[in-house]
Amino acid sequence: MLSIQFGQALGKDLFGAVGPCGVVALRLGIAAMLMLLMYRPTPPRRRSEWALILGFGTAIAGMNVIYLALGHLPLGLAIALQLLGPITLAVLTSRRLLDLALALLAGFGVWLFHVPGSATTSVAGVLPALLSGAAMAAYLLLSKQAGARSAGGSPLALALCWAALLAVPLGIAESGPALLNPAIVGQGALVAVLSAVLPYSLELAALRRMSPRTVGILQSLEPAIAGLAGTLILHEVLNPWQWMALACVGVASAGTVTGGQRADRSVGDRRRGPGGAGGRI
Repeated sequence: MLSIQFGQALGKDLFGAVGPCGVVALRLGIAAMLMLLMYRPTPPRRRSEWALILGFGTAIAGMNVIYLALGHLPLGLAIALQLLGPITLAVLTSRRLLDLALALLAGFGVWLFHVPGSATTSVAGVLPALLSGAAMAAYLLLSKQAGARSAGGSPLALALCWAALLAVPLGIAESGPALLNPAIVGQGALVAVLSAVLPYSLELAALRRMSPRTVGILQSLEPAIAGLAGTLILHEVLNPWQWMALACVGVASAGTVTGGQRADRSVGDRRRGPGGAGGRI
């Protein structure tokens, strides 16, 4: 989360040179090339595998719609709105009342972040942020399936290639030759590593060990990290109400992860039994 939010802040800093679509093209295009070099994936053989890769990549491309929101909203606010997707996923998949209460606390934090004493929020920023949140919920579910089918990063590499194929033409249409400027390419590579290659790889590893619901609520820390990144890199100052909102989502995250770990240990103990070996949860 630290990597992706500081990477996105650096990406927003490039808007003046190549625009939001240009940043997404650099981010996904360079990330796809790096992941291909790292994992050297083989093409899927089954239709179901192709469907998973295409859906996974489309979700990744959809998450990058957040960059359109960043053109109209502060980084922390955009990420708070994006978080509504994982929060909704957490509510729909929850089996405990405590999880529901914590999800509602996180949702209250999202509301508190942008309502009290704030200026009129741009619809042109809110709609892309919400669309990106829906894509994030789909990403969590599909990433879980991709991680279960492959121990390596091949599905992620192929999905990023598909996401890049969807995004790069839009970036070329918006920015054209500016995308070939060596200085811009260098900054784009840094954004790609920080906001795509590293966090996607770590999330894939995390989703092999935790449920999408738990990871989704854990990501409620992202607005706080985004607020910090926006303050340090973009000089976007948050008011006291907004920092209180970030505290709400932090408490919700900590409570849900703690409860999820207890539940996982309980299930693991039942699976092992006397003298048995438990599988990965």
